[in-house]
Amino acid sequence: GLEAISISGDFLARDQALMIELLADLLQRPRLEPAEFEKLREREIDFIRAAKDADLSGLLPVYGTAAIFGAHPYARAVGGSEQSLEALTHNDIVDYYRQHVGADQLILAVTGDFDSGTLRRQIAEAFGGWARARAPAPEVRAAPRVSGRKVLLVDAPSSVQTYFLIGNVGVSRKYAERAPLDVVNTLFGGRFTSMLNSELRIRTGLTYGARSQLSRPTQPGAWQMSSFTRTDATEQAVDLALEVYSRLKSQTLEPAMLQSGINYVIGQFPTQLETAAQWAGQLAQLEFYGLDKSYIEDYGPALSAVTLDSAARVTADVYPLSDDLVFVFIGDAAAIRDAVKKYGSVTEMKLSDPTFEPAQSRSQ
Repeated sequence: GLEAISISGDFLARDQALMIELLADLLQRPRLEPAEFEKLREREIDFIRAAKDADLSGLLPVYGTAAIFGAHPYARAVGGSEQSLEALTHNDIVDYYRQHVGADQLILAVTGDFDSGTLRRQIAEAFGGWARARAPAPEVRAAPRVSGRKVLLVDAPSSVQTYFLIGNVGVSRKYAERAPLDVVNTLFGGRFTSMLNSELRIRTGLTYGARSQLSRPTQPGAWQMSSFTRTDATEQAVDLALEVYSRLKSQTLEPAMLQSGINYVIGQFPTQLETAAQWAGQLAQLEFYGLDKSYIEDYGPALSAVTLDSAARVTADVYPLSDDLVFVFIGDAAAIRDAVKKYGSVTEMKLSDPTFEPAQSRSQ
């Protein structure tokens, strides 16, 4: 992932000792076969090329984070690019493992039916001799928000649709007003009846879907709203998305609408904590991000306490001004080039380029 390597598994309680043995073996003694590395690297490159031929919506957030973060580490595609994967060697993989994988970097969360004393003893025996990683975990500084408007146009010749994204740097996992932010983002673009989807899909039929998302890693991640439309409707759809965004920024939410959002988020939250596997994931994340149990236990009451004032406060704080936006368009540049100039200074690249950022960003 962006900031961690995660391994998860489910097993029968009776196989506890075997599972711990297998986990310890794969973490401490990976074979990292050169032949397997070559096959995996080529497969990942093929996946990227296949996506460029078919799934442009899946690539949109990759180009988006690259455009938003520029030279910052968060700009890099987690799965790599054609260029970065081609340059990757087996020695790079082995060196990364030796430098960054070790006992001091491990978080192990286990949930289920077990005897705590026995489990602790088995884990200590399996991992007690594991050395620390040779290098400390890298520290990442917060990226500044983008000032002004800029446009990245990715040329996909003959595409009958334009995929577009609008965003900027948002907030981190520890953002204090998580509950009102979740409610506002749900109302704006986080559910089928959201403001964005209601206008772009339900009312006008310009798209099959429009949404707003917030990535919240250790440092502020990306806020992005995105959609797609017919090539000839690009300007109309983007203008409408900006109009809806302007309403979010300038108008107070109606009380009934706010309550609807609160009820929706409260209803969705328990579904993330239904299984033992989900709890293991949640507990590991609490440890990774340095959060305590109040992050989970206080969330429901915090949602119930969201007010019009707190919703307005996070809207002003998190969502950038309309003059400070990054636009990404993937589409037929010949058909939409003139239209997208109105949104800011345009930088162009080709979909066939082996990276996800334009040449000037790569040279920084």
